[in-house]
Amino acid sequence: ELDLLEHGQVWTPWRMIARMGERINNPDSIYYWCYKNNIPVFCPAITDGSIGDMVYFRSWKNTDFTIDICRDIRRINDIARRAHSTGMIICGGGLIKHHICNANPMRNGADYSVFINTASEFDGSDSGARPDEAVSWGKIRLTAKPVKLYCETSVAFPLIVAQTFAKRYHLER
Repeated sequence: ELDLLEHGQVWTPWRMIARMGERINNPDSIYYWCYKNNIPVFCPAITDGSIGDMVYFRSWKNTDFTIDICRDIRRINDIARRAHSTGMIICGGGLIKHHICNANPMRNGADYSVFINTASEFDGSDSGARPDEAVSWGKIRLTAKPVKLYCETSVAFPLIVAQTFAKRYHLER
């Protein structure tokens, strides 16, 4: 069992995910590698679903158990604001897309941006919004060359990784 409550400590979603990566202790898990390499994973909707149920039950027994989403927002915004350059590869849309894009106006927009999803702009959803909409809000820089790929992410993203990051990694070895 993950013992998420340490007396007097406020938890954030990224700390919960880091603890899960530590306790999973399985090299097949992306959270394991993020924990091992001190890479924060931000999840603004961590209370949606089963984890939310567990948070509720934990807080019922331990009324001082607190998850502070504001600290995560501050951390992701501070990371973006202090970065020399930022890039976004967003698989999917909705809350996650908005959360990541919204950190970048703090630094006058992301330098690189790739949106991968199947949503169209015609329903007015954030998921379907094209990169030019993000440019208009200062989420992507005017000088950037953003890309939106209309494809199911579980098909597109592995192909992108295989032809970019993984290919370069194997060539350099």
